[in-house]
Order: sequence, then C-alpha cells, then structure tokens
Amino acid sequence: MAGPLQGIRILELAGIGPGPFCGMMLADMGAEVIRIDRPGGNPSAEGGHSVLFRNRRSIAVNLKQPRGVETILRLCETADAIFEGFRPGVTERLGVGPDACLARNPKLVYGRMTGWGQDGPLAHTAGHDMNYISLSGALHAIGRRNGPPVPPLNLVGDFGGGGMMLAFGMVCALLEAQKSGKGQVVDSSMVEGSAALMAMFYGMKTQGLYNGQRGSNLLDTGAHFYDVYETSDGKYISVGAIEPQFYAILREKAGLDDPDFNQQMNFPKWPQLTDKLAAVIKTKTRDEWAEIFEGTDACVAPVLDMDEAPKHPHNVARGSFIEVDGETQPAPTPRFSRSAFDAPSPIKRPGTHTRETLLDCGFSESDVDDLIKDGAVTQL
Repeated sequence: MAGPLQGIRILELAGIGPGPFCGMMLADMGAEVIRIDRPGGNPSAEGGHSVLFRNRRSIAVNLKQPRGVETILRLCETADAIFEGFRPGVTERLGVGPDACLARNPKLVYGRMTGWGQDGPLAHTAGHDMNYISLSGALHAIGRRNGPPVPPLNLVGDFGGGGMMLAFGMVCALLEAQKSGKGQVVDSSMVEGSAALMAMFYGMKTQGLYNGQRGSNLLDTGAHFYDVYETSDGKYISVGAIEPQFYAILREKAGLDDPDFNQQMNFPKWPQLTDKLAAVIKTKTRDEWAEIFEGTDACVAPVLDMDEAPKHPHNVARGSFIEVDGETQPAPTPRFSRSAFDAPSPIKRPGTHTRETLLDCGFSESDVDDLIKDGAVTQL
C-alpha cells in the first residue's frame, strides 16, 4: 500500500477499540500492519469494529502454545514496531513483553496503551473511556450549565487520547530509532492523552478565562454565539461566531437587530441572549438556515446525522467518505501532496493471511506447515 509509512512493518496484538483505531491510523498511512488474532476469531472485529480493522493482513497465533510465542518473537526480528492494549504485565506473562521482543530486535518500537498507564495505583484495575476522562478533568468540563457531565461517545479517551496518541508516539519513536538505532517502549495512557487534549482549557483556567462551571464559558455552550440551536423542524444548526467580524455577519443574516446583541462579550447577559437567539432560530428549518448562511463567514453549519454527512456536497467534493466492500466509512486522513495512499481494503477473517504473511516474514514452507500442524498458528 502507498502512503508516507510505506515500508514500515508493524505487528498488532489484536484487541478492542483504541488498539484497532491505532492500527487503522498507521495502516491508512501505508504501514504494513499485521494483525495477530486468536485462533477461532476475534469478536472485537464484529459489532461495529470492522472499519477499524481495515487495511490489514491477519494471522491467527495461539499464544498459549510455546511455538506460538516463538512465532511472535521471530516476527519481531523483521518488524519495525509492535503494539498492544492489554493490562500491564499481560504480555510479559504471555512471553511477548518488551524485554523478550527487544531482545530479538533492539531497534524495535514497543507500543503499549492502557487507560491508566503502566504504573500507578490504578494501573491494574479495569476501566473504560468514561472512567479515564473522568480522571483527566475532561468529562467534568463537557455538558450544559446546571446539568450533569455528558460523555462525548468514546472519542476523547479511547480514540483521541488513546489510539491516536499511541500512533503519534510510535511514529515519534520510529523516527528516533532511525537515528539512534535503538528501540524503546511507548507508554500511552488514556488519562494522560485526554489530559493533553485539555491543555488549552487548563491554560485558560490558569489565566482566569475558564471558571470551571460547565456550560458557562466561551466554548462549552455558555456563550450564545457558540452553541447548538433547534430549528423549526426539530433539527439543529451549530453557531460558532466567536470573532466580532463573524458575529456581525451572524447578526446580519439572522436579523438580530435587538440592541442587546451589541453586547457580545457581556458574560452576565449570555443566558438571556441564548434564549433570544434560540427563539429566532426556531422560526426556520435547518435547511432554510443552511441556505441563508451558505458561503458566508458567519460560522454556522447544519448538524448532519451519519446518513446525511457522507452526502453533503463539500464532503462529496473532497471524497471525505468512501465505500469499502459496500460499507460507507471515513476516508483515510490526513492527506499528503506526494505520498498518496491507496483505497483501504476491507476487514478479513482472522487467520486469512497466516501462510502468506509468515512466508513474507522469512518463514519457510516447512516452518509454516509444522506450525499449523502443531496448532501454534491457524490458516483459514
């Protein structure tokens, strides 16, 4: 596959959620990501995870078999990186922890992603996205005034602070390894990753620009000019007219002649102005407002659902969504002027590529036959 990471071989110890997302990010950029599944299938590839497993070959390896463990260690000898998303100590117990893998390949980058990190009082306890962003301060900040925190799907912990942060960390370590000739372990914690995503807000708090109360600040629906409003047909538009010149266009296009709107930055008036703007927006449908604001700098956009978004003219023009094996999904991103990537390939059943992948990685035909006979690997 083409892309800026072409020529990089990465092993993925298949898991759920943020791990596959990391693998997708790396594979979308052209890395050869080899998914190492359990024999008999990986349930994480079902139930909505299929998009996250695109662009990979899959081998099925039995890590309860000594020869299965040896297979992974041998694969490390020809790989640039490996990553896993288990609790701390799990891969060590399996025999494929950092020490064992780096002993086979000192230049190997070993990526580890957990919710809490590899150490600390909570390191060995269970958790999910919502728990991790609770500890970073991110969840507390999201929600409306006088209401409870609102979990932002699992975008902030699992994907933004987890899978994407691990992919970034691994690419950083791969670049460093090219200079030093030495590998290292990348410890990616979703608590710390989601805290990093909150960096601007921690900075605003230090400067007295964020009061710590949900729904009462500039970017959390506290401001009338930065909020989501219901339209007459029960749909929504988003308004983000922060800058004075954009706010002026919003007022002009929406007919906001009330002099109270002259006081854009009068914080005590924000709730009152929100109510007034909501009443105006409720007079037209979403698409009527979209037509009114189309092509202007008012920073207003229709809120589209997942059926509508791929069909929006802008997304169509840029190819922001693609169809893979009959399934609509987001296209790889970001884009590069020279290192263009190929269209993604669909998910394959675990063990589909066991033989061909092992042969490509230096195993002989007899090696593969013996491993299959012993049950160390499985070929579909």
